[in-house]
Amino acid sequence: MAQAVVHGKAQSVPSPEPAFLAADVGGTHARIGLVSPHPDGRRPVTVLEYRRYACAEWPSLTAVLKDFVTQLSAGTHVDHCAVASAGYVLGDAIVNDNLPWPVSIRDIRESLGISRLAVINDFEAVAYATQFMTQADTVPVIESSAPQVAGPVLVMGPGTGLGSAVLLPGKPHATVLATEAGQISLAPGNELEIDILRWLARDRAYVSYEHALSGPGLLNLYNAICALRGATPGLQLPADVTRNAVERTDAAAVEALNVFCGLLGSFVGDLVMLYGARGGVYLAGGILPQIRDLLLSSTFAERYFNKGVMRPFLQQVPVRLMEHGQLGVIGAAGLYLDGQHAH
Repeated sequence: MAQAVVHGKAQSVPSPEPAFLAADVGGTHARIGLVSPHPDGRRPVTVLEYRRYACAEWPSLTAVLKDFVTQLSAGTHVDHCAVASAGYVLGDAIVNDNLPWPVSIRDIRESLGISRLAVINDFEAVAYATQFMTQADTVPVIESSAPQVAGPVLVMGPGTGLGSAVLLPGKPHATVLATEAGQISLAPGNELEIDILRWLARDRAYVSYEHALSGPGLLNLYNAICALRGATPGLQLPADVTRNAVERTDAAAVEALNVFCGLLGSFVGDLVMLYGARGGVYLAGGILPQIRDLLLSSTFAERYFNKGVMRPFLQQVPVRLMEHGQLGVIGAAGLYLDGQHAH
């Protein structure tokens, strides 16, 4: 069951206003939408207005939401809001180290006059929304000749953090299993990765996959490779590593991204086996669409299939890449309307 925490006076989800706010808040971008329930049921909502904000340019989530609301048509009133975010709710706050600022639920409600605010895990929202996509919205990474079968669908991807959720088949819509798979211990697959793990562990007691498979993780890989190769790191931001790798202007950046893709393939294969994800895999997050060509030519597939006796099973599970876009907004709104939450 997808988890969310709803803050308001009522004890059940009321019939929503004709339009309400849905937000997908990550460490880099906040995606905000004005949505209304879709009448035919083929998708949960219609997105009436949509904007993407760079979080670093705003002092708070409240300020982002207020800016969005002030730009709506005169007379538009919103009384409900669904917020998808990584992290968890503790008292009044959404706790997430990857967000650039603390988030106060009370401040949002009081500043915008919101009577009801639902907080939903960000990758639960993305996973929920994938059931309304078509294959035309995605790019094949690993194709399968086996017929499409019903089964759990893995949705995961690296961004500011490493998110993961599983879509479980059901009617009228699937339910979502939230996971913290990104916090699983990093498992190296070759000598270089063993050396990188040793370097990452020099100043931390625990090394997770998120320490390698995320924006900050990519920078960790780059710095580790520089150290192992005796080179001075000249890049300071994950975006710099990505750009220099794509343009092939920095050897350590290229190697870091190759390691990134290999580790990702191995990890995705592990998760497919763990969850029995016969329904396929969707790769999301902010990084992968930027490195699509490198991902497709990398060792991702080789490492994905390198699972011993489980290789035939994995050969039946397709992997597709998708753009994040409005999916988190649609998923947050859909989960809210479905009432898939805890009070």
